[in-house]
Amino acid sequence: MAKYRHEVLVVVVRVAGADLEVVVKDRAREPFTGMPALPGGPLEVCETMEQAVVRHLKGLLDVSLLGHHEQLSTRSEPGRDPFERTVATTYLGLVAPDVEAGGGARWLPVRESVPMAFDHAQAVEEAVVRLRGKVSYTNIAHALAPAEFTLAQLRDIYCACLGHDVDVTNLSRVLRRRGQIVKTGHLEESGERGGRPPATWTFTRHDYEVTDPFAVLRPASRDNLTGQ
Repeated sequence: MAKYRHEVLVVVVRVAGADLEVVVKDRAREPFTGMPALPGGPLEVCETMEQAVVRHLKGLLDVSLLGHHEQLSTRSEPGRDPFERTVATTYLGLVAPDVEAGGGARWLPVRESVPMAFDHAQAVEEAVVRLRGKVSYTNIAHALAPAEFTLAQLRDIYCACLGHDVDVTNLSRVLRRRGQIVKTGHLEESGERGGRPPATWTFTRHDYEVTDPFAVLRPASRDNLTGQ
């Protein structure tokens, strides 16, 4: 009976400016030597897939800083690994903007069309589609935000996830109506131009929640959110 290898792959995402970035590590061996690859590796017989995710991320980033993670899909194309038959279960993980990568890993901007090892580029695309679909109708953005943020910073997170501009006034109105964000009572430090420092906000919950199952955030030129 033919045997095959089962591995986990993790698409860890953060927001940098107005861009999404994923953790990668350049491969040091064949196949695909020198090409960026997602964190991951084989599933051991004595562990769950979630335990394997934690094990393969250790040393690359602080796993305790994962604000959210969920299983994406199983990739089972027979030729996805030219070395041996390998089935991969992929995960999406989200972290705040200030989380750094270590252990030889780095952050790769999603918008850069850089070839990746195996089918990892397709796994990243799948993760972005999942995130883009959920950010309008859940509170999943909490996992990408710092503990405190200005509304402008929150808008940048939503813009990066959605791939289009979002009206900050409309965004804050909708999220406040849902009870997702509240003021902290603190002010951000003034910028170089001075002026009144902006208020900072925080998410009211830091666990995953579906807040409006029919909502869709529209581009700023059509600055409304359906399904409010």
